[in-house]
Amino acid sequence: MADFLGIVAIVFFYVLILVVGIWAGRKSKSTKELESEVGAQTEEVMLAGRNIGTLVGIFTMTATWVGGAYINGTAEALYNGGVLGCQAPVGYAISLVMGGLLFAKKMREEGYITMLDPFQHKYGQRIGGLMYLPALLGETFWTAAILSALGATLSVILGIDMNASVTLSACIAVFYTFTGGYYAVAYTDVVQLFCIFVGLWVCVPAAMVHDGAKDISRNAGDWIGEIGGFKETSLWIDCMLLLVFGGIPWQVYFQRVLSSKTASGAQTLSFVAGVGCILMAIPPALIGAIARNTDWRMTDYSPWNNGTKVESIPPDKRNMVVPLVFQYLTPRWVAFIGLGAVSAAVMSSADSSVLSAASMFAHNIWKLTIRPHASEKEVIIVMRVAIICVGIMATIMALTIQSIYGLWYLCADLVYVILFPQLLCVVYMPRSNTYGSLAGYAVGLVLRLIGGEPLVSLPAFFHYPMYTDGTQYFPFRTTAMLSSMATIYFVSIQSEKLFKSGRLSPEWDVMGCVVNIPIDHVPLPSDVSFAVSSETLNIKTPNGTPAPAPHPNLQPSDENTLLHPYSDQHYYSTSS
Repeated sequence: MADFLGIVAIVFFYVLILVVGIWAGRKSKSTKELESEVGAQTEEVMLAGRNIGTLVGIFTMTATWVGGAYINGTAEALYNGGVLGCQAPVGYAISLVMGGLLFAKKMREEGYITMLDPFQHKYGQRIGGLMYLPALLGETFWTAAILSALGATLSVILGIDMNASVTLSACIAVFYTFTGGYYAVAYTDVVQLFCIFVGLWVCVPAAMVHDGAKDISRNAGDWIGEIGGFKETSLWIDCMLLLVFGGIPWQVYFQRVLSSKTASGAQTLSFVAGVGCILMAIPPALIGAIARNTDWRMTDYSPWNNGTKVESIPPDKRNMVVPLVFQYLTPRWVAFIGLGAVSAAVMSSADSSVLSAASMFAHNIWKLTIRPHASEKEVIIVMRVAIICVGIMATIMALTIQSIYGLWYLCADLVYVILFPQLLCVVYMPRSNTYGSLAGYAVGLVLRLIGGEPLVSLPAFFHYPMYTDGTQYFPFRTTAMLSSMATIYFVSIQSEKLFKSGRLSPEWDVMGCVVNIPIDHVPLPSDVSFAVSSETLNIKTPNGTPAPAPHPNLQPSDENTLLHPYSDQHYYSTSS
C-alpha cells in the first residue's frame, strides 16, 4: 500500500527542483542579445555562456558524481567488504584531480564545446562520430542505471509502483533540462547537493540509536577489509585504474570544465570537487557500517515478505542497504528526508547525463557531420529533441532491461579502454593522425570484448593469464587501454613516415590526413570558436584562393582566444 504522506513529501521536493530549474533557465540571455556573436547561442544553452563561477561549478561537479549509484554502491561496499572494497569514492576523487591536471586547463583554453571537438578538429568529422558511440552508450546506460536505482528505492520506502516513480523522475529532469539548458542543470545541482548532504546526515544519527543497531566501533578493525592474494590484488588495481582514468573522458565532466569562466577556475573546480566526493562518501559509508552492525531480527524487516526474519541482509538484497536503513532503522519523517536525498542524487546525475549526450549529438554529429551549414537555432532545436529522445531511451531501459548495471559497467570499460587513450593522444601527441586513431580504436575494442563480461552474459572468448572460474583476474582492461595507446602512437608515426618518404603513394592516403590533404580542408584561424558556423570557415582571399594557414609559432594571446591549432597541420574539414 502506498504511503501517501511520503508521496506528498516527494512531490514537494520535485516541485521545488522544478521551480529552481525553471528559474535558473530564465538566467539565459535572450536570442536578440546573442545575435551579434557567432556561436553564442550554442554556448549559452550548452555551457551557460561559459559564465559558471567556480563555486557553482564545484557544486555542480560534485553533485553530478555523487549520484544514487554512488550512495547505494558506497553503502553496499562497506557492508560487504570494508574500506578497501569501496573503491568508487577514492577512485572518482583521484579521477577529478587527474582530469584537472591533464585536461581541464588545456581544453578550456581551446574553447571547445564538447570533449569530442579535438577529435573532429584534428581527425575529421567522422572520427568524432565514431568516438560518440561509446560516449552516448555510457551516458544513456548510466542514466538508466540510476533511474532504476531510484525506482527501487521509492518502491521500498513508499510502496509505490516502480514504473510510475521512474517515469515521473525522468520527466521532471528532462523537462527542466529541456527548457533551461545548462543553467537549469547547474543551479538545480546546487539545491540537490544541499539536499543530499542534509538528508544523509539527518539519517545517520537516527539509525544509530535504533535498538537493533550496535556500536559500530566494536569491530572497527574489520572496516579496513582486505583485498586478497596476488590475483585479487591485480583485479583490484585494474578496477582502480578504470575508475581513475576511465572517469575522465565523460562529457558530464567536460561540460562543467568548459562552462567555467576561466581556465584556472576549471582546474580549481576539478580539484575541490575531488575533495567533495570524498566528503560526500562519509554518510553512505556510515550507513553501510550501521547496517552491518545491526541485528535485523530486531526490526520489521522480512526479506522474503513471509514473516521470516534474518540477522543480516541476504547477499542478493545488499544493493538496497540504504533504503532498508531508511525504512527500518529511522522514523518515518527521517526516512522521507533520506529519500529526498537519494532522489536529489539521482536527478543531479540524470539531468547532466541527458544534457551531455544531447549536446554531443547536436554539436558534433548534427552540426559538424550531418549538416555543416545548420544555423544555431536549428542546432538548439536538435539538441532539445535529443534531450527528449535520450530521456525516453534511458527510461525505457531502466524499466525493461534487468542487467542495466552490467551494460553500464561494460560501457564504462569501453570509455576507459577506447576514449581515454584517444583523448590523451589527441591532446598531447601532435603527430597522432586518423590512421593511428582508427587502429587504436579497433585494438582497444577487440581486446576488451574478448575478455567477456559476466554481468551481461558475454562469454570470455580469450582467457587471459590467471583466468579462474569465469573471472579475469589479469588486468586486461588496463592492458587493452595501453595497447590501444601504443597502437595509436605506432601507426601514426609509421603511416606518416611511409607517406612522406614516398613508399606509399599519396593516392593511398584515403583519409586525407598526411600528404593527400583535400583542397577543401580549411586551416582554422586562431580566434574562432568551435561553435562557429561552417560558413565562416570557408575563408577566401580576394582572389578566391583559400586563406593561408596561420604561422605555426603563433600563440593565443589569452585564455579567451577560443580555438587555435596545435600545429600548422591541423585542419577542419567540411567534407571528410
